[in-house]
Amino acid sequence: MAVIINKFGRLIGWNSVTVNVLGRDVEGITAVKYNDSKEKENSYGAGAYPIGRGEGNYAAEASITLKKEEIIAIQQMLPPGKRLTDIAPFDIVVEYEYQLMKYRDRIRNCEFTDNGVEVKQNDKTIDKEMKLIVSHIGWNE
Repeated sequence: MAVIINKFGRLIGWNSVTVNVLGRDVEGITAVKYNDSKEKENSYGAGAYPIGRGEGNYAAEASITLKKEEIIAIQQMLPPGKRLTDIAPFDIVVEYEYQLMKYRDRIRNCEFTDNGVEVKQNDKTIDKEMKLIVSHIGWNE
């Protein structure tokens, strides 16, 4: 008889994620991507092994994939003639619920870098990956 080990219980999935953009929870979202990195390299001196480690720049990147209807809703918040790329920097809050606790990441100082449409025959919906320029990510803030 097989023994099932369920160490973590109910796992975090898309249905436990909430994304807030420009002060409202976004419903027409199908994906959120964000990550950060810091340049690091070993420094060598005498011998074959590193004697220390140097650090370089920090970099963060992010994108959100939105339904066309959600993009229109954001555009309707703007004054006439303004583009998504004209919106002042804003934070995106991503919340995860896990074991009755909320964990919150903040994607800081986001700006849209593009807008557009790609739709083809037999598409049922129009989705657009919106690339963002960001300053940094606050993990579990």
